[in-house]
Amino acid sequence: MMTHRPAHRVGCRALALALALVVAGCGEEVPTVGKRVVVLGFDGMDYALASRLLEEGRLPNLARLAEAGGFSPLQTSIPPQSPVAWSDFITGRDAGGHGIFDFIHRDPATMLPYLSTSRTEAAGRVIRIGAWQVPLSGGTVELLRRGVPFWEELEKAGVPTWIMRIPANFPPSGSASRELSGMGTPDILGTYGTFSYYTTSGGGGRDLSGGDVYPVRIEDGVVRASLVGPANPFRVDGEPTSAEFAVYVDPERPVAKLVLGDRELMLAEGEWSSWLPVDFRLLPLHGIGGEVRFYLKQVRPDFALYVTPVNIDPLDPAMPISTPEAFAAELARATGRYYTQGMPEDTKALTSDILDEAEFLEQTELAAEEFRRTYRHLLDRFEDGLLFYYFGFVDQVSHVMWHAMDPEHPVHDPIRDAPFADAVERQYVKADSIVGETLDRLGDDATLIVMSDHGFTSWRRSFNLNTWLKDNGYLALVDPERQGEAEYFGNVDWSRTQAYGLGFSGLYLNLRGRDRLGIVPENQRRMLLEEIRRGLLRVTDPATGEPAITKVYLRDEIFEDGGSREAGPDLIVGYARGIRASDDTSLGKVPRELFVDNREKWSGDHIMDHEVVPGVLFSNRPLERPARSLRELRAALLAEFGLGEAFMGAE
Repeated sequence: MMTHRPAHRVGCRALALALALVVAGCGEEVPTVGKRVVVLGFDGMDYALASRLLEEGRLPNLARLAEAGGFSPLQTSIPPQSPVAWSDFITGRDAGGHGIFDFIHRDPATMLPYLSTSRTEAAGRVIRIGAWQVPLSGGTVELLRRGVPFWEELEKAGVPTWIMRIPANFPPSGSASRELSGMGTPDILGTYGTFSYYTTSGGGGRDLSGGDVYPVRIEDGVVRASLVGPANPFRVDGEPTSAEFAVYVDPERPVAKLVLGDRELMLAEGEWSSWLPVDFRLLPLHGIGGEVRFYLKQVRPDFALYVTPVNIDPLDPAMPISTPEAFAAELARATGRYYTQGMPEDTKALTSDILDEAEFLEQTELAAEEFRRTYRHLLDRFEDGLLFYYFGFVDQVSHVMWHAMDPEHPVHDPIRDAPFADAVERQYVKADSIVGETLDRLGDDATLIVMSDHGFTSWRRSFNLNTWLKDNGYLALVDPERQGEAEYFGNVDWSRTQAYGLGFSGLYLNLRGRDRLGIVPENQRRMLLEEIRRGLLRVTDPATGEPAITKVYLRDEIFEDGGSREAGPDLIVGYARGIRASDDTSLGKVPRELFVDNREKWSGDHIMDHEVVPGVLFSNRPLERPARSLRELRAALLAEFGLGEAFMGAE
C-alpha cells in the first residue's frame, strides 16, 4: 500500500522546505507545500470536437471545469506527433532541445532507422560454448529524451510527484516519487505490440503489421500451440523462446478449456480471459516472465483464438517500468494485473481484420477500465504534490474509428458504420465521467487540470513524399522499372539523390560529411532547402484543387539550438487538413502514385499542419500562469507550486 511516503522522502521534503525558506530571505519565490494538483492527460482530445460536445451538453463535468476555471485550445508541437508533443510538455523545450523529432529517427552514419524515444542494447561481451553463450554483462535500456522533466524540478523543491503512464518516459526517468511508464513501453518482444492469432482456417504467413497468424489443428478435441517469446540470449543462434498451451474444445457447446502452465480456465465463445502469467524458459533454472490475455473469438466451424501481445508482467518486470522498481508490482498486488504495454488498444488487430469493430471496442473498454481502476487507487492515496495520469483511449479509437462519423472518408460505409458512428464521441463521454469522478473525490481544495497533446481530424488522402522528390529530380532510382517494390530505400541511387523523406514529417538532405553516402555540399544546403520548400508549398491535391501542404519549416529556423537540433530532419512538412504522409513513404518506400485515397481503417490522424489540430486545456480554477501551448503548460504547472522563471527547465 502507498498510504505513507517513505521516511527518506519526508526527510528530503523537510530539507528542501528549509532551504526554500532560507532562499526566501533573499527575495526568491517559495514553493507551495501541502497543495494538491491533479493533471489528467487525455491523448488526442480535439478542441473542435470537444467544443461541439460541450455545446450539446454531453460533457457536463468538463463544462463544470470550463465555467469554473477555463477552457481553451492548447497549441501542440511541431510536428504534432505524440512523442514530440509529450516531450515538449515534459521538458518545456522543443525538439531542438529534447531531441525527439518524430516516431522514427535514422542514424546518418548507417542510414538505419530506429524508434525515437528509447534504445535497447544487448549484452556486451559473451563467452561461447558450442550452441550456447554466457553474457558477461547485462543489456541496457536507455531513454533518449533529453531535458529536465517538470517533475524533477518539483521534486528538487520538495514537492512530491506521481507520474503515471506519461508518454516518452520509458524507461522511467527515476526522478519522480512514483512513476509508471506509458507510451513507448514495449511488449516482451521489444515491439510496440505484436499479437498472436491461432486459427484452423489457415492464413499462416500472412503479412500482417503488428501480429502473427499461426495455423493450428484440432486433434482429438484439443488445440496445441505455443506462445512465441523473446530470443534466448543464452543461445548463439538467438532462437526464440516459447511457452506451450492447450485448448480443449467442447464437442457440443461453444466453450473451451484453456491450459497454460499450471493455470486452467473456461472460456465461452466471445469471452476474454483474465491476465495469465507466462514463463519463457531460457535455461532450466532461469526464465523470463510475461502476461497475456486470451480472447476465444470462435469455436466452430473454424477455431479462432486471439492472444494479446505478451506484456511485461508488472509483478515481475523483465524491463524497468516503474520508480521505485517495486512500485509496478505494488500497484498490481493492490489492483490486479494490468496492461504495461504503452498502447494497449490493439488497433493493429482491428486494421488486420483479426478483431472486428465491436471486439476492438470491447478490448478498449477492458484496457480503459484497468487504467481507471489503478487511477482510483492512486487518487484515494494522493495526499499532496502533483499527480499526473494518462489515458490513451480517445487517441486510439479516434485513429481507427473516425471514418464511421465522416461521410466523406473513402472507406465510410453508411450501413456498416452506423452502429459505430458515435464511437469516438463515446470516448469523450467516458473521459468526462473520469473528470466527474475526480472532482467528486478531490474536493474543493485541489487544482484539476485536463489537457491533451494534440487534436484530431479525418485522414482522407495520403501523400508520398519520396515520390514527389523522385518526380522533381531530388531522388533517383537504380531501376525505375522497379519503382514501388523495394522497402526502405532499397532501390535508391544515393550517388544521384539529394533529398529523401523518412518518418511522418521529416525530409533530410543527403548531406556530404553527415549522411553515409551524402553528395550535397554544405555550402549548397540552405539554397537547396529553400528550393524544395517552395516546391512543396506549390503542391495541390488533384482531387480537390487545394494545397496539399500548408507549412514547411526549416529546422534551423523553427527549433532552438539546444544541443539536439542537428539530429533532426532538415525540413518539417506540415500537411493540409485531411492529408498525411503515407506509411510507405515514412519508411523509405517510393510508390508510383503521388496521391492515394486512404482506404484503411486507420482513418483519423493529427500528423498535419500543427495549427489545424490543437489540443485542449481545462482547469477547475484560473491558473496562476496562463498557458497557450504545451511548452507553456509546463511552466504553468511549476507556477502552481510557486516556482518561477528559475525553474523553467533551462540546462
